[in-house]
Amino acid sequence: MEEEEMGDEGPSSNSELPQSEDQELAQQLPPPVESSSPVENVFVDKKAVDKLTEGLLSHYLPDLQNSKRALQELTQNQLVLLDTLDQEVTKFRECNALLDLNSLFTEAKIYHNKLVNIRKEMIMLHEKTTKLKKRALKLQQQKQKEALEKEQQREKELERERQLIAKPAKRT
Repeated sequence: MEEEEMGDEGPSSNSELPQSEDQELAQQLPPPVESSSPVENVFVDKKAVDKLTEGLLSHYLPDLQNSKRALQELTQNQLVLLDTLDQEVTKFRECNALLDLNSLFTEAKIYHNKLVNIRKEMIMLHEKTTKLKKRALKLQQQKQKEALEKEQQREKELERERQLIAKPAKRT
């Protein structure tokens, strides 16, 4: 079938081209690049180039499109995985934050218990000091009372001694 299409296209070599087609092709081609080596003018049939391009595309395009779809799917899956990974990282951070909070609450509870115990000790010490102050006051009052009684006893003894001392009689 391709041979028939090639046959329909017409001659493809330089010698078989008529003069008018040669000029037409020369007008369509870009001007030759000047270089130190001689350049041969090669004329190619446009239909042949189109057919070769079409054949090349039909041969490689499906594989390229499949590869493109596969790459897009992989990219999409990668994005989904990245999102999932980000969510997992966030969960771990929240978990660590919760652990930190739990440790803070545990520590706060320990210090609260210590404060409660210190308060109880302070209340107990206050009660003991109050009792000791009362006892000290009672002991002080008792000592003062004893000292006063001793003083009174001594004064009585002195008075009794004065009374026992002989008094000279008055002369009348």
